[in-house]
Amino acid sequence: MELKYRALEGMHDVLPESSHLWQYVESRWRTHCHQYGYREIRTPLLETAELFERSVGETSDIVSKEMYVFQRGEERYALKPEGTAPVVRAYLEHGLYAAGGVQKLYYITPFFRGERPQKGRYRQAHQFGVEIFGAAHPLADAELLSMVMAFFRVLGIPDDALELRLNTIGCPDCRPAYREAVRAFGRAHFGQLCNSCQARLERNPLRLLDCKECVALTAAAPPIDPYLCDACRTHFESLQSLLKSLGVAYRRDARLVRGLDYYTRTTFEVVAERGLGAQNALCGGGRYDGLVEELGGPPTPALGVGIGIERTLLVLQALQVPLPEPPSIDAYVVAFGDSARLVALQIAQRLRAAGLAVDLDLEGRSPKAQMRLANRSGARYAILLGETELQQDAATVKDLHTHEQTLVSQAELSEWIRTHL
Repeated sequence: MELKYRALEGMHDVLPESSHLWQYVESRWRTHCHQYGYREIRTPLLETAELFERSVGETSDIVSKEMYVFQRGEERYALKPEGTAPVVRAYLEHGLYAAGGVQKLYYITPFFRGERPQKGRYRQAHQFGVEIFGAAHPLADAELLSMVMAFFRVLGIPDDALELRLNTIGCPDCRPAYREAVRAFGRAHFGQLCNSCQARLERNPLRLLDCKECVALTAAAPPIDPYLCDACRTHFESLQSLLKSLGVAYRRDARLVRGLDYYTRTTFEVVAERGLGAQNALCGGGRYDGLVEELGGPPTPALGVGIGIERTLLVLQALQVPLPEPPSIDAYVVAFGDSARLVALQIAQRLRAAGLAVDLDLEGRSPKAQMRLANRSGARYAILLGETELQQDAATVKDLHTHEQTLVSQAELSEWIRTHL
């Protein structure tokens, strides 16, 4: 058969053979977030394009190269390319800040970027994320980083398979001087920069530091430390001290600036040693203390993280971490003859209402074909209904592992199966 329609490049179907793994990691994430005091938020896939242009930055690769934008009437819309800006928009639109104190929100969302598809990098991908609003103290940074590393540990990823990379990029008070220093460095080596870095040197010089093509050149770029103000230096030193006291290992990466304009002070990534190839960042995040105000809200310190779900699954599989098997059903009802089919359906419904997972043939197949389906289904029991069983208001329960058979009253069927499972 020649297929007329296929999934778009870089967008993938999650098939039943693997959907249980998604459910598994999503369930672990929800439980983990609840343990840390987070509440779930869900935002639309579609936002105004200006939201991302204002927050992520017009010179960022996400906005300038990757964002899916379209127009309807006079309005310009974008499929969300990241999770933070929509949460900030919802935080302001619904007045969540009015409650005061610290707000801790988590989400699970798809996002869309028109980039070249490769392993661990897709045009539609999915993300776990958390955002913390109202916490300026480095304690919040330390708890967030500790939470992220603990989540990977909960999934069974060993600490030595990951590396937490940490940096600070200062604040609006001290970063301008550092930007000028990097810009001066770029001007002095302009002919050696790649085309992208040449184009963005004047508008966003810090992006030179995370360019993969210019790594060798920018290794000699000036570090930020001499330019940090006292407040940023104290914040970063306190964070490092807190991480050490919590036993959270990290490596300082002075080149880590992240690709979104809204970050301030703390930036971080967790990279995987195996499973992702060149695109080895498993998650990333940091502080964005000015974003809420930039989008029209009150001055609000904030920070967050985004974790790639596809990338997490790739790492789990590459490390051969034990993962759950697909869920199986408890029983398969087999009808011997047309007179038993209605009773089979009724029994299946009663067992389902009792909390059991039950399936049956819906196409009028022969008993032999039904037994083949029962064996393929992974069910523990086959419930056999023939003339003899119908006359006695009973069913023969066959254990598909041991092949033992037991006659059980239909009224006691759910309790019998529940007891013997």
